[in-house]
Amino acid sequence: MGYQIQNKFVIAIASSALFDLTESDSVFRENGEENYRKYQRENEKVVLGKGVAFPLIKRLLRMNGIEASDQPVEVVLLSRNDPDTGLRVFKSIEHYRLPISRAVFVTGNDPFLYMDAFNASLFLSGNIQDVKRAVALGLPAGCVYPTDFIDDDEDEELRIAFDFDGIIADDSAEAVFQQGALDLFHQHERLQAGEPLPAGPLLRFFLEISKLQKREIDKLIENVNYKPKIRVAIATARNAPAHERVISTLRQFEIRIDEAFFLGGIDKDRVLKIFKPHIFFDDQVGHIEGVARIAPSVHVPFGVRNVE
Repeated sequence: MGYQIQNKFVIAIASSALFDLTESDSVFRENGEENYRKYQRENEKVVLGKGVAFPLIKRLLRMNGIEASDQPVEVVLLSRNDPDTGLRVFKSIEHYRLPISRAVFVTGNDPFLYMDAFNASLFLSGNIQDVKRAVALGLPAGCVYPTDFIDDDEDEELRIAFDFDGIIADDSAEAVFQQGALDLFHQHERLQAGEPLPAGPLLRFFLEISKLQKREIDKLIENVNYKPKIRVAIATARNAPAHERVISTLRQFEIRIDEAFFLGGIDKDRVLKIFKPHIFFDDQVGHIEGVARIAPSVHVPFGVRNVE
């Protein structure tokens, strides 16, 4: 029987999200593919720096136990490299002792096309064009933004923050807001308060995170001295009365949120610099730019806010 990847919580990640490829990409753009290939071979044993998504991936993989039956998380590398130039990435994975063993190398083609084959609920990349094409195909994908965040290796807790509309839920309410009248939006949301919103692009990933969170809560119930390793927050521009529909949607999926920020236009970085997420997902570039420097952040180019 083959490996049951369909039973895993799988994250697909490009090397550009896992590691800092600034120098390598510069060589490729300025000197072409052959010189890039030569550069990667010559620097094969030079460890790549940690990328924006490294804190997330490291902590998710720590959720796996020693026994095979207690390893819910799988991370798969999806790379535009060929196996030759991609060897440096695998050597860096080995250096950091990340238990990542599965990979796809497509030599310049679109790696995200293999997401379904690996049951991936999220694709993270530093290539915005790849991410946009993936989202256009209905795939859950996000582009990491540069950050000044310095990870604390002794901090084992994983903190994840999500925007709501356009991320967990779809952007149907956002479309109403875009009509330009805040009062109309609040009236609409008050009337629909008990009606859960349709699924957004990252709902499945969000639900998988919630399953891990429930495992941690169960461990706390069994042992009152146990410290759960996941903390989940929602940071949304909604405020009362539009907050109630968020709660109705979460109740539908029986999801628990540790912290919720209904900000009503207040900059999200004001609360996220206190929450200190290891990753933050939002569909609006304006929000990402305000948060990215203080926390690893991912732009999900979905919905009316991202129509070009």
